[in-house]
Amino acid sequence: MKNDPLIQKSTTPVRYYKKKEEIAKRKADVQTIGDSIKGLLKAYRLQGKLNEVDLVQRWEEIMGKPIALKTKELYFRDQKLFVRLTSAPLKHELNMSKSKVVELLNRTMGEEVVKEVVFL
Repeated sequence: MKNDPLIQKSTTPVRYYKKKEEIAKRKADVQTIGDSIKGLLKAYRLQGKLNEVDLVQRWEEIMGKPIALKTKELYFRDQKLFVRLTSAPLKHELNMSKSKVVELLNRTMGEEVVKEVVFL
């Protein structure tokens, strides 16, 4: 039984550790959760929508409480921000400075989220 030709011993020893090259390769493929989420958002083209939702939620913080109190509705369509206001004088004042509002919103968000603002 000891010299049975059907039972052969393995010539390569079993390793219970990984080579340094295998560990280095695995570490090169590792990325943070934040980077993974950013990659998924980019792959599924959701980053733009997420930025739009974030801008709507931060409207009061960006524009200030007096303007936020007179804002009735905010929504996006094709990178245009539509703002429905309850005050005609405020609407006129903001229409006069549309480019400044767009610049302020994009600067706060860190990228171009809004191409145009329409005050209703």
